Amino acid sequence: MFVDSHCHLDFPELRTRLPQIQSAMVENQVTHALCIAVQPDTLNDVLQVSQCHPHWYATVGVHPDYELPREPTQEELYTWAQEPKVVGIGETGLDYFRLLERPQWQRERFRTHIRAARATGKPLIIHTRSAAADTLRIMQEEGAAAVGGVMHCFTESLEVAEAAMAMGFLISFSGIVTFKNAQALKALARTIPLERMLIETDSPYLAPTPYRGKTNEPSFVRHVAREIAVLRGISEEQVGLRTSQNFFELFRVAA
Repeated sequence: MFVDSHCHLDFPELRTRLPQIQSAMVENQVTHALCIAVQPDTLNDVLQVSQCHPHWYATVGVHPDYELPREPTQEELYTWAQEPKVVGIGETGLDYFRLLERPQWQRERFRTHIRAARATGKPLIIHTRSAAADTLRIMQEEGAAAVGGVMHCFTESLEVAEAAMAMGFLISFSGIVTFKNAQALKALARTIPLERMLIETDSPYLAPTPYRGKTNEPSFVRHVAREIAVLRGISEEQVGLRTSQNFFELFRVAA
């Protein structure tokens, strides 16, 4: 049993192939998928995709890469989160990677999402890139520990992971952990306790080896589990079962 804890099935590369994607998931024992929202304009698409299968779920939120003419309010996020298949708030967080300055609107948006998560009682899906110090500071200041969540597609240091785990967050590994040059991330995958770990694809991006460079999809999450199993000297079934259980507990989803 495997769960893809972070994918974008509403993106054009995947949405036209949903029946084939589901068939491949069944073939690879991938039982559940969480479709992550990135902006308000596509939120209805995310919700519609989550209705296509009983074990596909959704989140609501705005990715830090999208600068909007109007920011969603805490009340709007709360309202969106009442949809039956919505189990989390995000993708939210900070991303300074391509920016010369650190925009205040990203930090204010992040705070709004944390407050909405606390109001709904639903966990956060956090994206952080080149912004770990500010991400952790805002999480602490806004009381993100009250709801917990997941640090998605994690590529930061052990110190950042430990600070996040201290606030009740899980650490999610993507196909990057299978890349040959990702030695620091491989070392982290050996270190993070299995009971604090999730696996994901972030599809349609970051396809794992041996599919690197191709369109990623949820069935490929098994290769993430396989790599972690090899690194830890355990079976991929152990990784799959434990990370699936972590997913069910965090998002309060039935197995």
